[in-house]
Amino acid sequence: MPFIDVINAFERDRGWVRYQIESFNNFIDYGLQKIIDEVGLIDIGQDGFEDFKIKFGKIRVEKPMVKEADGSVRLIFPNEARTRNLTYIAPMYVEIIPVFNGIQERSEDVHIGDLPIMVKSKLCNISEMSSDELIKHGEDPADPGGYFIVNGTERALVLIEEIASNKPIFEEGDDGSIKVRVNSERSGFKQRHLVEMSAYGEITISFANIHRLPIVVLLKALGVETDKAVCDLITSEERILNSFYINLFESNIISTEEAIDFIGRKLKISEDYRVDRVSQILDRYLLPHLGQESADRARKAKYIARIVKRTIKVQMGEAPKDDIDHYSNKRLLMSGDLLENLFRSILLGRWGLIAKMTYNYQKLIKRGKIPSLQSIIEANTVTKQILSSLATGNWIGGLTGVSQRLDRSSYRKTISHLRSVVSPLTTTQEHFRARQIHPTEWGRLCPAETPEGSSIGLRKHLALLSEITPGISAQKEMEIMKLVENKCK
Repeated sequence: MPFIDVINAFERDRGWVRYQIESFNNFIDYGLQKIIDEVGLIDIGQDGFEDFKIKFGKIRVEKPMVKEADGSVRLIFPNEARTRNLTYIAPMYVEIIPVFNGIQERSEDVHIGDLPIMVKSKLCNISEMSSDELIKHGEDPADPGGYFIVNGTERALVLIEEIASNKPIFEEGDDGSIKVRVNSERSGFKQRHLVEMSAYGEITISFANIHRLPIVVLLKALGVETDKAVCDLITSEERILNSFYINLFESNIISTEEAIDFIGRKLKISEDYRVDRVSQILDRYLLPHLGQESADRARKAKYIARIVKRTIKVQMGEAPKDDIDHYSNKRLLMSGDLLENLFRSILLGRWGLIAKMTYNYQKLIKRGKIPSLQSIIEANTVTKQILSSLATGNWIGGLTGVSQRLDRSSYRKTISHLRSVVSPLTTTQEHFRARQIHPTEWGRLCPAETPEGSSIGLRKHLALLSEITPGISAQKEMEIMKLVENKCK
């Protein structure tokens, strides 16, 4: 088969940006509801008033609509949004269940904001149209979709390259030290950890606001109290323990209480609430992907012990180090992932929708008014923050250039732009190894298409016939692991 026929078949059967559209559809079907389920029961009452809580139920997103000057609401199509400088957007409604004094009242569907809709996604009004119908509505039948329309401007969410989460990566320093990076992620919250082993064998860990904490102190703070228990948790191999013993000699902590007190003094926390604050750090910020409850500390201690064992083996030359530029150690964030992180921040952030809703309710109650559910929810806040990120490209987590104006110079440039991959590394520094072509990029990324200048090697493009496989949920992963375990027995 000629190569041009292969390309045409790929465009017809798979599509150039199918992965972006599927990612957005997955966000609509599962991502939004997952974030709503994280909210749980919200106590928005106030001392001196009756017990009032609200519970979030199902969320739904309707078709893109436009509200005319006369107040009428109707469906809108992408070409009309372009020509009238409108936003291709759809309203979001969530089921809210009031709970008075422990008794659930009748639920109510409340408008919590509007969500920009990706062209050609399942909610797009032209997604099921034939070629003739598309032409009738002013659309190009060959247009791939996969972008948004904000104030009449077509905006594309580029693919963001990042280090794989929840995976320890072992590297060797120039001075003979070993560094282990772990990006622990849970429900959009990401905490970076760095375990370092010096050339002399001292092992420390840095995370949150804690810098270079001796690893033995952390293990004892997690409940592994005795030196023997620490050694037994790491390994029974004598040669590895011989390299680890220096860490026991450097630490004179003999109990969990002393370890917690040591961490509190290192962070300069007042003695009055030192235990509570350190416990909160250990539960919430230490390896959150393993759990965020005190019952999960044993799992965290075992995980850290395995990292320590592997670190010593890497330094001894008995285990291979990792290549951080290997593409198995990287992941690409697609439109659904980016929007999920943004919506979670807007909903659950310190000054997010939930916090403002609680504030509005308490403010009206103080004035002697009984507010409706819709009146305490600032739907415009959600809409404005989403549109602001799409219009400027500034995203949660300090990312910039995530949303870009779609290049319409030619059809090929449009496809190329929709398949671009951007590294979060700054363009002002060398990053020589990150800019070089890695062998594992073969068949995944184009080796030639990258801009000249400071962005060279940091902005890339997918290879012509490459696709991106979606990830799986933690629940699905556990089901697969149990299935494999049962078959191995």
